[in-house]
Amino acid sequence: MMLSVILADAESTIGVLYAYQHSDWMGKAVVLALGCLSVFSWTLILDKMGSLRRSDKLSAHFIQLFNDNHGSLIRLARETNDSPVSNIYAEGVDRLLGFYEEAMPDVSLTADLFTRRGVPRAPVKLTPVQLESIEAALDNAVSFQTLQLESGIGKLATIVSLSPFLGLFGTVWGVMMAFCGIAMAGKADFTALAPGVAGALLTTVAGLVVAIPAMIFYNHLINMIRRQTVDMDNFAESFIAQLKLEQASADIGRQTPVQE
Repeated sequence: MMLSVILADAESTIGVLYAYQHSDWMGKAVVLALGCLSVFSWTLILDKMGSLRRSDKLSAHFIQLFNDNHGSLIRLARETNDSPVSNIYAEGVDRLLGFYEEAMPDVSLTADLFTRRGVPRAPVKLTPVQLESIEAALDNAVSFQTLQLESGIGKLATIVSLSPFLGLFGTVWGVMMAFCGIAMAGKADFTALAPGVAGALLTTVAGLVVAIPAMIFYNHLINMIRRQTVDMDNFAESFIAQLKLEQASADIGRQTPVQE
């Protein structure tokens, strides 16, 4: 059984080499171009999968920290990491701190600004326009991080679409040249036609070999990006919800004196 498999593989390899050797210059150029596209697509796939897995892991860690944090939004600033969700949080906190600094220009803002002796203090009351500004900043940050996650995906989609057509072009060209050779010879000889047709069909095989795995991983990467985009949208909503809770405590704090 193993011997038959080895012999079959050897015959396939010999067949591919035979087809390539009997291809004309255009067929060989198409095969080499598809080989370059294959190397580029696999490099892109491996790099993108690694970066998406890393960002997903870091984002999940930061979301867990956010859910475990029951104090001020600003207090979580110490735990930021290089992840899409963390970058969205940083954008919202930067806008929030800007409004707080406008309300308290003489106070140095730190992560512990709104805690005193372990008792939460009421944060600065924001206007509805300022809340809408923070929400818009979060939405813009989500859109930007989504574009960052999708970088390079368009190139992979182009390879998926281009490879079969490039292979088909090589096949049509090779068959055309094979029939032209028979016409010029003035006789229909199948043994003369077969090498040219074999070389022509090689380009279609090469195009499919490039396109099929690229299409599979393209769909997988798109699903990973879609899942992380949902996580970012949910986090932005959670940020706004937490901010509104803090603003509700600000209303209470204005009516209740802070215990020293």
